[in-house]
Amino acid sequence: MTTIAENEILTRTDAGTPMGDLFREYWIPAAMSSELTADGDPVRLMLLGEKLVAFRDTNGKVGIMDHRCPHRCASLFFGRNEEGGIRCVYHGWKFDADGNCLDMANVPPHQDFKHKVHAKAYKTAERNGMIWVYMGNRQDAPPPLPKLDMAEVPENRVALRFTQRECNYLQGVEGELDTSHVGIMHFGLQDKNAFVDRGDNSKYTVTNRAPEYKLQETDYGYMYAAYRPAEENTTYWRYGQFLFPFWTMPPINDLSTNVLARAYVPMDDTHCMVVALVMKGAYNRAGGGETGSNPDGIAGASQNYPYEPNTTDWYGRWRLKLNARNDYGIDRDVQRTKSYTGIEGVQMQDQAVQESMGGILDRSIEHLAPSDSMITRVRRQMIRMATQHAKDGSLPPSVDRADLYANVRGGQMVAPTNADWIDAYRRELDANPWQNVGAKAAE
Repeated sequence: MTTIAENEILTRTDAGTPMGDLFREYWIPAAMSSELTADGDPVRLMLLGEKLVAFRDTNGKVGIMDHRCPHRCASLFFGRNEEGGIRCVYHGWKFDADGNCLDMANVPPHQDFKHKVHAKAYKTAERNGMIWVYMGNRQDAPPPLPKLDMAEVPENRVALRFTQRECNYLQGVEGELDTSHVGIMHFGLQDKNAFVDRGDNSKYTVTNRAPEYKLQETDYGYMYAAYRPAEENTTYWRYGQFLFPFWTMPPINDLSTNVLARAYVPMDDTHCMVVALVMKGAYNRAGGGETGSNPDGIAGASQNYPYEPNTTDWYGRWRLKLNARNDYGIDRDVQRTKSYTGIEGVQMQDQAVQESMGGILDRSIEHLAPSDSMITRVRRQMIRMATQHAKDGSLPPSVDRADLYANVRGGQMVAPTNADWIDAYRRELDANPWQNVGAKAAE
């Protein structure tokens, strides 16, 4: 059982908390590149409980900083993004993307002290249409960006999606680590005949809805493999990954093509942003991608998620039209006859149940089962890493070893029953590097 004290460590991410300080040692996905234009409107960002403002200067450089002007603390969201910096409209103090004060419009030249003033600004980087931010203490020498396969794929082959959830980040992470729910919540009224034409091995999730598990701690996080009998002398494996600080790689499609990564980025302790990167052309079925269609006709199994228009408030980005206020569009007639949930969309179903747990799940009242073994292991690992960092400043290897994220993947496969699960996984990845996945679709 997770205690109340342990749950506090796991779920609180403000500055000064064990988990919040550990997360700040990593590069964090902050926004889509397309959200910021040169000399365009500033954008409000909530990250790890901090209210920030993001802008792109005249030369295209991105700045992410505390939204409060260091003069009188007026919000720089109302600032003028002009000529290489953002100018506070209250008294005209201007700051570049690195937080340097460039001008003090209301101070006589002989009394100017702009060289002594610095806005709280964070290091930023851009890759594959996404803006990253480093919020840790090593602003002069931050760690390298993680070499996730999805971060190495050329931008024209990456589908990027941001989606806000109104719950703690860990509820999203743990949903990805719980593979037994797939054959129940997503496909609970289906049998194997519904999967005949899919061309993958998903049928085994409904022929046996109670898998067993193997787990292994890694330098980047944790890995699991859920397994069930397949055909004679073969075993069906579903490999999933947790990568620090909040990345997941769920077994949505065959391991040979399942090039994707999802981050559950804490906005604050009761809101998170789901950042999904998927290689274009990696899937031949809608159930594995982010495409919005459902050619199999399996009730509820689409990937279609209409968004509300973005607004400028702190929680105004990437919200879905189906949400708690309209019960996620649940159709009780469909639930009785076609879909286990009556909710359309695989991730919409996930969002509904995760948000239904409350802003922060009280894990002290859970009754966990063997199917939750990956969840319990990851919790222990996260608590250990966060408390150790708080005690002596030590860091997980993955902070500075960007290469640990390379050639890591989730996915499903069938292998001979006598094959070692790690060896079978590694052979499949070595035979199918991301450079060979979806190449035809990218031409």
